[in-house]
Amino acid sequence: MNVSKTLNYLKNGGIYVVLFILLMIIIIKEPTFLSLNNFSNILTQSAVRVIIALGVAGLIVTQGTDLSAGRQVGLAAVIAATLLQSMTNVNKVFPAIGEMPIPVVILIVCAVGALIGLINGIIIAKLNVTPFITTLGTMIIVYGINSLYYDLAGASPIAGFDPRFSSFTQGYFKLGTFKLSYLVIYAAIATALVWVLWNKTKFGKNIFAIGGNPEAAKVSGVNVTVNLILIYMLSGIFYAFGGMLEAGRIGSATNNLGFMYELDAIAACVVGGVSFSGGVGTVLGVITGVIIFTVINYGMTYIGVSPYWQFIIKGAIIIMAVALDSLKYAKKK
Repeated sequence: MNVSKTLNYLKNGGIYVVLFILLMIIIIKEPTFLSLNNFSNILTQSAVRVIIALGVAGLIVTQGTDLSAGRQVGLAAVIAATLLQSMTNVNKVFPAIGEMPIPVVILIVCAVGALIGLINGIIIAKLNVTPFITTLGTMIIVYGINSLYYDLAGASPIAGFDPRFSSFTQGYFKLGTFKLSYLVIYAAIATALVWVLWNKTKFGKNIFAIGGNPEAAKVSGVNVTVNLILIYMLSGIFYAFGGMLEAGRIGSATNNLGFMYELDAIAACVVGGVSFSGGVGTVLGVITGVIIFTVINYGMTYIGVSPYWQFIIKGAIIIMAVALDSLKYAKKK
């Protein structure tokens, strides 16, 4: 019985034990890691990742995935960067268009993201191509399109943003000595929106029904095709908005921005309890997963762990999280 209980505990909480041990190692190595400044930085770095992860999470709930998420983030970042450069920038890519309102640029990049999501959704839902293969192909295509656009823009880092955009993405509220980035507010709004969609709308119930059992959902009257297309379009919008914010946060954009962001997002979702088996997941779990991963990433960098070792550790965490998820699902079956 004790062995059985131990195994059951490891299936349900083993990943958190590993992450807790990593966190303790970081704190023991550098006690200064526990500071308000670092907490502020972690929240700021988590904000954009939360928005991207929320887009990926909806797809995982439907037993899908999106390997093109990172490249979509990069495309949106480059488009937004070229449209929001300062008029005083001598290297302005499009000097003739003047100062573009930020809401207009948001609509443009989100429309691009929705279009890519529409294409992904149609191929997956109508042509029955697996999400892995579909989004693998889209990932390569989007990167190619982004690189062509980037070359036309001069093939050098796009920077020198309009001060309004810099303030929009790098501004913060000061609460005593604590800085709360505007990005955290945007992430909170995105989180609230997804929570309402998942928990209070018919659309949310449909995507969980599809993830649990697509055939049963279809028999129950759920239009699986339309709902899958819509969830991929929504994900594309989230990636695009996240990409725009990331360009502003960093202060520049290149065609390589967003590289491997999809893996961090997928890992955060799985660590947060969104099951690849479909039909299982919570918004709170996604947020928790993103923050955990950001703390580990930031912490390893803070104590000087080599980026190569960071890749190895993150890869091991992803494999462990998915393996434990599979074991839990197998037990339920």
